[in-house]
Amino acid sequence: MTEGRVRVRFCPSPTGSPHVGFARTALYNWVFARHAALNGGQGTFVFRIEDTDKARSTEESYDAMLGAMRWLGLDWDEGPEVGGPHAPYRQSERGEIYRDVLAKLHDSRFTYDCYCTTDEVDARRKAAGSKVQGYDGFCRDLTEEQVAAFRAEGRRPVVRFRMPDGSITWTDLVRGEITFETQFVPDYALCRANGDPLYTLVNPVDDALMEITHVLRGEDILSSTPRQIPLHEALVELGISKVVPEFGHLPFVTGEGNKKLSKRDPESHLFMYRDTGFLPEGLLNYLALLGWAIGPDRDVFTVEEMVEAFDIKDVNPNPARFDIKKAEAINADHMRMLPIEELTHRVIPFLQAEGVLTDPVDDADAKLLELAMPLVAERMNKLTEAAPMLGFLFADEESFTLVDELDDAGRDVVRAAHEALAALETWSTADIEAALRSKLVDELGLKPRLAFGPVRIAVTGRKVSPPLFESLELLGRDRSLSRLAAAVA
Repeated sequence: MTEGRVRVRFCPSPTGSPHVGFARTALYNWVFARHAALNGGQGTFVFRIEDTDKARSTEESYDAMLGAMRWLGLDWDEGPEVGGPHAPYRQSERGEIYRDVLAKLHDSRFTYDCYCTTDEVDARRKAAGSKVQGYDGFCRDLTEEQVAAFRAEGRRPVVRFRMPDGSITWTDLVRGEITFETQFVPDYALCRANGDPLYTLVNPVDDALMEITHVLRGEDILSSTPRQIPLHEALVELGISKVVPEFGHLPFVTGEGNKKLSKRDPESHLFMYRDTGFLPEGLLNYLALLGWAIGPDRDVFTVEEMVEAFDIKDVNPNPARFDIKKAEAINADHMRMLPIEELTHRVIPFLQAEGVLTDPVDDADAKLLELAMPLVAERMNKLTEAAPMLGFLFADEESFTLVDELDDAGRDVVRAAHEALAALETWSTADIEAALRSKLVDELGLKPRLAFGPVRIAVTGRKVSPPLFESLELLGRDRSLSRLAAAVA
């Protein structure tokens, strides 16, 4: 392997909605490649689509996966829409390649045709009292007469890889040395009886032809590695491949009850985070923590900082529990890190989706939003929180309603506030605060919470809003007095 050369791949199957495990695996591979490039080596991130499962693969899922990668900001050096020297990057378009490799494997006796049915294999296992699951090698050395008899019955064979005797050992990049005895790794099928290639063939073949040097993938696929390594060695022997890649198996992500996070778990759906206003930077930061840390007692960092510090040997092999509360807290920290102009830019689509702003944004509304964002930037944990916080500023008086209700005592407070503010000659934050404090706190003797809470509801519609006095100034004299009057009418 060339020193400093890193070629990794991310190869999801387009058979459903992207999930957080998808994103964590993509992130680790992407960062691994970018770290190599940052340190003077050659780092290449290959994005490949494994769509040989024709029954379950959909174009909708394919488009969603590309959209997810773009939202996360994980750009790829080779793959769909980008191209590259090993195109095509969708397995459904590489059938001729797999047929050619299968023929070479067969000619070199790395594989053999198997005519057994599942029932026959099960019957032989029961008769022998064997507890070893999988194929028993019955067709490994069939005579020409046996083959002819099977074919006369109309049987169509599957192609099986001939596993070597002994043991398979590799040094896992995450878990250290791992050994499997091949007596417990039966010969396995590489294609269906109709000739369609299986994952067991296409995944190693594509890794070989695309010159992948390191395979980082989930722990759930670890059991396939002792099957793939001998196939990789065969491909090297045949001159199809240059090297056997190094393998690293990332820890499980668990959910409630420390069970593996399932695609059925609500918190596993990647687009749920996008749609509820997570920043991709915040989510990537949290996903990075599911197996890796940038340093002791430090949870918040940028992707750039992760690229600089990442070492696959620092990944913890133990299962990592997904904690939605911590994910939200990490995201909130990233919200604070954004410049106010960037935060304003990112909330606009969410405000438009809720009907708060028009598309395109009106010039007057754009100016008002620019003035309002500093008031809520420190209070927001997700982008979706902008609409309920700022909606009152952009609502016309006909559509404005109170989300939270006022009681009789509250209406009395609002009535007094209207009287105090109506007498103001200038409409500024300082004058508004002084007038309300004088009337409600000093004169009426109310505590600030009881004095200002009803006024907040009357002008914003909610108990929680941006700072009250600044909000009144932005709302303007006429609209503020109108809402106060309407609340007690």
